[in-house]
Amino acid sequence: MRTLGNILWHFPFLGFVSAILVFIIGLILTATVIAAPIGIGLIEFGRFLLWPFGNAMVSKNELDIKQNAVWKSYSTIVMVLYFPLGLLLCVLAISQIVCLFLSIIGIPSALVLTKSLGTCLNPVNKQCVDSIIAEELANRRARKAIAAALS
Repeated sequence: MRTLGNILWHFPFLGFVSAILVFIIGLILTATVIAAPIGIGLIEFGRFLLWPFGNAMVSKNELDIKQNAVWKSYSTIVMVLYFPLGLLLCVLAISQIVCLFLSIIGIPSALVLTKSLGTCLNPVNKQCVDSIIAEELANRRARKAIAAALS
């Protein structure tokens, strides 16, 4: 008979399975072409879930990546249509986070999922980058905010 402790022991290992499933779903959506913006975002999200402690998810707008105007407007339309599904995925992720916090060994995985809730809600135009790049972007935003406050 399985006890609650034995069941909770396996929750942290669901992160690897989640990463692979998100990556595969991203590949399928990209292959459909119509949902390609979501698929590309989910592929990046899957990359993040496989190596979360050395990476971060940031918006392509923050990285100043030039995008085709048609692709950008199409991505916006797809993002609006994806929003209800994104809310559902956020609720599922939050329930997984709560379950992971029930065991001590699940806390690191729960923190990773907590850090990625914004990407669950909206994976369109997100990029997986090294943590150093994300920190530098945060420093630049802070410098701009300080300059705006002082002027």
